[in-house]
Amino acid sequence: MTMKILLLGRGGQVGWELQRSLAVLGELVALDFDPAGNVDGLCGDFSDLAGLAATVQRVRPDVIVNAAAHTAVDKAESEPDFARTLNALAPGVLAEQANKIGAWLVHYSTDYVFDGSGNKAWCEDDPTGPLSVYGQTKLEGELAVAACPRHLTLRTSWVYATRGGNFAKTMLRLAGERDSLSVIDDQFGAPTSAELLADVTAHALRAAMASPALAGTYHCVAGGETSWHSYARFVLERAQALGWPLKAGPEQVLAVPTTSYPTPARRPLNSRLSTTKLQQAFNLQLPHWQVHAERMLQEISAPSETVT
Repeated sequence: MTMKILLLGRGGQVGWELQRSLAVLGELVALDFDPAGNVDGLCGDFSDLAGLAATVQRVRPDVIVNAAAHTAVDKAESEPDFARTLNALAPGVLAEQANKIGAWLVHYSTDYVFDGSGNKAWCEDDPTGPLSVYGQTKLEGELAVAACPRHLTLRTSWVYATRGGNFAKTMLRLAGERDSLSVIDDQFGAPTSAELLADVTAHALRAAMASPALAGTYHCVAGGETSWHSYARFVLERAQALGWPLKAGPEQVLAVPTTSYPTPARRPLNSRLSTTKLQQAFNLQLPHWQVHAERMLQEISAPSETVT
């Protein structure tokens, strides 16, 4: 019997890669926020809770994968109700519907559920303490998803993809325009590619469906750690080696504290996440963050290409 998978958030960075990684597991129904591109009038709009519930009942999937969320961290501060609907209420609806049809639910969360204190990597059972509306609503979403016994919640951080905008592309653009850059040096984490996250998802989902005791929350980030400042320097070093015409090289990246860039939402300084539980449970080895970052830079390496 063919497995049926309902993917929500098709158009996002992680959702785009999930279309590839999940396709090998069974029949994939992939939906986006905009109904125009969805088949059979199915609903992928997380602000339409009744529509979401009806869609799950119509599709009756074996697995629901939720790659949709309100991820505009600063904007969430001024629209907390909307952020809560997308990040907490909608996942709660998915959990309720998954329970009704006996489906698995895969969900993504964030290091923003922690307060960013200290310098040790956060473990899954460490006390949470979100600093922002985004972090708080994502934590509420985790709790809602946990009401579904057959769930996998993957907490991640610093996600990027070759498709769409990302930090590396921004650094390349600015380094082509300016003589120097100022980048924050007191926030630490691991840049994690959407490609890696999607591949781990497919692997973990298959294993969990065969061994339901594996259900639960896991941290999934690339190996190693860096600061935004060191990440920017790495990007420009590799870009120079690939022939990018830059006005500012790695030596022109100035280190500044988070306080130099005040934002509506507070960012955690420590975004390190321990992946020991994930690697042991699913027999995985997560590559160093530079591996996928290098690959991404090579994929966008044509200097004539427009960088956004």
